Amino acid sequence: MSEDTTAREACDLGWSIAMLGRRYAAIVDPVFETFPRGARGYQLLHTVIHKRIPTQNALADYLGIDRTVMPYFVDDLQSAGFVQRQDDPRDRRVRTVIATPEGITRYQELSQQVLRAEQAFFDGIGDEDRAVFVHSLSLLARLSRDDTSSRGR
Repeated sequence: MSEDTTAREACDLGWSIAMLGRRYAAIVDPVFETFPRGARGYQLLHTVIHKRIPTQNALADYLGIDRTVMPYFVDDLQSAGFVQRQDDPRDRRVRTVIATPEGITRYQELSQQVLRAEQAFFDGIGDEDRAVFVHSLSLLARLSRDDTSSRGR
């Protein structure tokens, strides 16, 4: 079978997703070796920088992290100086996780390293195909998150 035929051969979606996840982790995860909680800690920092999610529970739901584990994630990033909990002036029970200036700086450094790693991940894929893939994957991820949230997990 030629390489072109193999490339176009239909394969199982589950297998494809698993292979992509393994390759992505092998290429990108080393960026997070010294970051608290690794890639998931980075995702938490990314989220608190780019979204305004009012509570730790809502943040856990958004990220798909167990609510009982989320405080440990926040504690570790707080100990590293990357996030802090901010009291809501309207409701003393609500504490929003926000990035510190040090967290924003570290995020900017890491995001550049992630970008370089992702470029290696997509090596051999054209810019247009990459953009379509990332858009479609993002759409599926959001739909999956929303579907999971609506079912109450």
